Amino acid sequence: MFTNPFSFEGRIRRTEYGISVIICTVLFAIINAIGISIIKDGSSPIVLFIFYIPLLWFNWAQGAKRSHDIGNSGWWQLIPLYGFWLLFADGQVGSNQYGNNPKNLPATQQSLRQSAKNNSGTDYQGGYTGGHNNPNANYYNQPQPNNGEYQDGDLYR
Repeated sequence: MFTNPFSFEGRIRRTEYGISVIICTVLFAIINAIGISIIKDGSSPIVLFIFYIPLLWFNWAQGAKRSHDIGNSGWWQLIPLYGFWLLFADGQVGSNQYGNNPKNLPATQQSLRQSAKNNSGTDYQGGYTGGHNNPNANYYNQPQPNNGEYQDGDLYR
C-alpha cells in the first residue's frame, strides 16, 4: 500500500484511496489551523501555499490512480463530486490500459466472482451444498411426505 504515492501511473484499490482521502482531510485541517494562527500574527498566508502543494499533488495522484482502476482517465477528477464515486465504484476486472489489477487476483478468478455476482446464483461456487441458501437446490418443487398430520388448508380453519 502507498507505493509511489505521488505518481500518476498505475491503479489503486478503494481502501488505499479511502485512506488517502482521510489523510488529506486531516492534513488540510491541520494546515488550515496553522494558517489561521499565522494570519492572526500578521504573517503572510502565502507561506502556507508551500505546504498545500505536496498535499494537493498527493490527493490528485491518488485520485488519478483510482480513476485508472475504474478504467477512466485521471482528468475525470475535474467532475464535481466524482471523488465520492471513486470511493464506492468497483474496479475493472483483470488488467486494463493503465496497468494490472491492484487486487492481485488472476483475471479468471475475478471473472468467476463477477459472473457469480451477476448471474444471481446460477454459477454457485460455494463449498456448502445444504441449507436454504444453496441456489442449486429446489426445495419448493419436491413432494414432501405427509403422514396425515397436516392437510392442505388446516391453518386457515
